[in-house]
Amino acid sequence: MPYRRLPNTDQARIRALTQAVEKGADYDIHNLVISLASLSDARNFLRKFVLAQSYYKQCFDNQAQSSKQHQPNVKMARLYVSHFIQVLNMAVQRSEIKVSYKEWYGLPLDNYNVPDLMTESAIAEWGEKIIAGEQKRISHGGTPIYNPAIAKVKVHYDIFMEGYHRQKNLQSITSRSLERLAEMRPVADELILGLWNQIEKKFEDIEPNEVRLDKCREYGVIYYYRANEKRKMNLSNGLY
Repeated sequence: MPYRRLPNTDQARIRALTQAVEKGADYDIHNLVISLASLSDARNFLRKFVLAQSYYKQCFDNQAQSSKQHQPNVKMARLYVSHFIQVLNMAVQRSEIKVSYKEWYGLPLDNYNVPDLMTESAIAEWGEKIIAGEQKRISHGGTPIYNPAIAKVKVHYDIFMEGYHRQKNLQSITSRSLERLAEMRPVADELILGLWNQIEKKFEDIEPNEVRLDKCREYGVIYYYRANEKRKMNLSNGLY
């Protein structure tokens, strides 16, 4: 016997509900396949579920599009922050800047490696540190570093930070829309299960079995055959 399995994607849930609602709406009041109360509940929920799924997709697409536009700014900010730290370290090694001043930039005194800047949060952190450190050193009479000058670094850092905060906001919106959708999935599954139970109950006395299954399929019930059952069907159809 084939077995039924509830949909496991949002689109499949929408298809199952839509088919049951549309087919069930074509009813004979004296011979209902799906109760009117169940049809009303499914129809109302389906409308909300479709809107929630569409809203999540829109949020995700907005985030993806914004991220695509943001990435060149991430790359440029990482390049300038990294380059500035390298130039600063070389100036320290040449004794042009005191080693102790590295503390103002948040950099270790005994290490001349560039911090890991692979994540955007690291760029945000180190960009802020070196801008504050350079401004402090200059205010104490230090000669500004050039190539790159901190003003140039700050321009690219500010552009990056604007996109960084925008992305954080879009990620938060997308996350909330996904949470809402996730909360609705168990309700969708419960509705689909209830509809399918009513449909199968209505056609349970129909013979032969395949005719009964086909009647249920018209209302969106999904059946799967096990591997050995598929082979038997193919054999009976002369496919092996």
